[in-house]
Amino acid sequence: MNITHLKYAVEIANTGSINKAAENLLMAQPNLSRSIKELESDLGIAIFDRTSKGMILTPAGQELIGYAKKILSEIEYVENIFKKDAITKQSFSISVPRASYISEAFTNFSKSLSKKPCEIFYKETNSLRAIKNILTADYKLGIIRYSSNYDSYFKDKLEEKGLDYELITEFHFLLVTSAKSKLASKKSIHFSDLKPFIEIAHADPYVPSLPLSFVKKEELPEYVERRIFVFERGSQFELLSENLETYMWVSPLPDKVLKRFNLIQIDCADNHKSYKDVLIFKKDYKKTQLDKDFITELCLTKRKYLGS
Repeated sequence: MNITHLKYAVEIANTGSINKAAENLLMAQPNLSRSIKELESDLGIAIFDRTSKGMILTPAGQELIGYAKKILSEIEYVENIFKKDAITKQSFSISVPRASYISEAFTNFSKSLSKKPCEIFYKETNSLRAIKNILTADYKLGIIRYSSNYDSYFKDKLEEKGLDYELITEFHFLLVTSAKSKLASKKSIHFSDLKPFIEIAHADPYVPSLPLSFVKKEELPEYVERRIFVFERGSQFELLSENLETYMWVSPLPDKVLKRFNLIQIDCADNHKSYKDVLIFKKDYKKTQLDKDFITELCLTKRKYLGS
């Protein structure tokens, strides 16, 4: 049974004329007649008596139209609920690297939300997953982080996938460790000073068109003999705070995070490599007001901790 055919039958019952119903439905009369015959055939009943006075409902037709009106009314009710919901409910979704300045921007953004219904999705993940989330998981925005050395590789990848991009910032990693660590007392830190210590890492060694072994060697240098991979930012800070042998490379952290976990961040004299954080989205995507509000907060925290 076709719901559209039920709508046609109700319209004919209301007008008493197949010609008038076809006119109201903006369709050809033969097509409407064919649809009603198909409905009668499906149900095994005669819905109308065709008379010189018009289309008259049979007893079975009267019963059917009663049910049809209830069914169509319920369908209209459900459609109105979700159409209204789709119009009024705001949505925002983004995949980001594990970066405290981005997290702070999101926190500030969340405080500015209006009282309107909304659904917000914020996922911390690596660059490859951020790209996949936009392409396959219906996320609207993403932020990817990569070494500036790989700029052309990532831009080619984004173009290939039909993604647009905007540079958020370019920066050098700082070294963060416990304020009680022996590293904290050094006036100048070099890579050689790090050898006895444990690196807390969350590297994302994925670069298109390059062998993974090559990228790992560059992103996870061999001077590090001990390394712990931890992908949850809170656990990373707990480790740094409690294990005085640990350190981690980070984009600049907010002062309140450093104070909360009793950490300090230090520039390393040997670290000359720069990284980029890049906003990505589909080329045909038009940013919503929520998107623009988040980007505004992101720019404010970026200037605060990483400069202009």
